[in-house]
Amino acid sequence: MSLTEDFLTPEEEKEIVQAIALAEKNTSGEIRVHIEAHTEKPPLERAQEVFHALGMNNTEARNGVLFYVGVQDHTFAIIGDEGIDKVVEADFWDCTKDLVIAHFKNKRFKQGLVEGILRAGERLKLYFPYQSDDTNELSNEISKG
Repeated sequence: MSLTEDFLTPEEEKEIVQAIALAEKNTSGEIRVHIEAHTEKPPLERAQEVFHALGMNNTEARNGVLFYVGVQDHTFAIIGDEGIDKVVEADFWDCTKDLVIAHFKNKRFKQGLVEGILRAGERLKLYFPYQSDDTNELSNEISKG
């Protein structure tokens, strides 16, 4: 088994995907989680590459959010597209990241991601409320690298 496979159990992955679906239920925003073992790049730089590779910059309202986890490197980053960055408070991403990392430090990886995802969903709901014609533009499944 690889590090990315051992990071979360299949049941924990299902709970994270359910959290994404729940968070997206009230917003047009799109949330993804990407897990990989290792990268030579700084986490924010790598998260931006993954963000673009997953097509997250192509959402209609530019309101995608990526939770990036580097398992072996013990790194984490959260980034949002320009539509979100224009409206959320300056420290929003740092506060969300701190919440997730607090759980990670206690080896509660699933809990950290679920709480971070739900927090992001609450904020997205404020600025990007669900519309009756909204479509799920991106997969809710966890991507792995």
